[in-house]
Amino acid sequence: MFESQSAASPARRSLARAGGLPIVAVWVAMGVIAVAQELPTPTPTPQESPSFSPSPEALVTSPLAPEQTPSASPARNVRISFVPPPLEGTISLGIYDKGGKLVRVLHQEAELNEFTIGADALATQWDGKNDAGEDLPPAQYRARGYLVGHLKIEKLGQIAGPSEVTPAGNVKVKLIPNPLAGDKQSVVNLAAGFDSDGSYLKTTDDLRLLTLSETPNLVRVLITKDSPKSVSVWEDDGTAIHQFRISSIDKMMAFDCGEFELK
Repeated sequence: MFESQSAASPARRSLARAGGLPIVAVWVAMGVIAVAQELPTPTPTPQESPSFSPSPEALVTSPLAPEQTPSASPARNVRISFVPPPLEGTISLGIYDKGGKLVRVLHQEAELNEFTIGADALATQWDGKNDAGEDLPPAQYRARGYLVGHLKIEKLGQIAGPSEVTPAGNVKVKLIPNPLAGDKQSVVNLAAGFDSDGSYLKTTDDLRLLTLSETPNLVRVLITKDSPKSVSVWEDDGTAIHQFRISSIDKMMAFDCGEFELK
């Protein structure tokens, strides 16, 4: 607009000086002024928004994308199936390495409904880890366990002190043969164990078989053999010792799921 006004003033002054210019000349002059007034102001060229055209510095200093976490290793699930021995009771099942060492307790005192029940077998899964949650190396392993029948547990009472009990680390018990495995003689080494929840019967390689009591604050437990079909377990809480007798201890059957390869 500033340019249009500066062009119109000289035109009006020239008309005044001419005094008698023909009307056509006046219209021409007015047309020039009108054209000058209607000339559009130059439109500035649009500038691209910085958000669409980031500078090289912005590209360099922009935060990096979050680092991708490594994908988890493929699952190492191993399916273990077995035909349970023909005996009512609970099942304890462990994983053993090539040297016979128990590396994972899969089930302890489990009911049948804790397994996947198939048409002719029970099944369970092992993730390839030990009891500490660590991955075990690829190798050959074996799954085996015991079905524990309905044993009789009696609490017999209290004795004066530990000196009246002869300690025993374990006892050998002959079990009922498992007809499905063709057993003629199956022997298990039993021991007694305890934790903050009480005492229990276990194999000497630490596969828990049967809960005995819920006595807290125990300091030790002992086991003795009374007869071929009964054992006694003694609980010591530091002040007194209590005796438990487990009868029909032979009502257990061993079973073996065989060897398998962990990759």
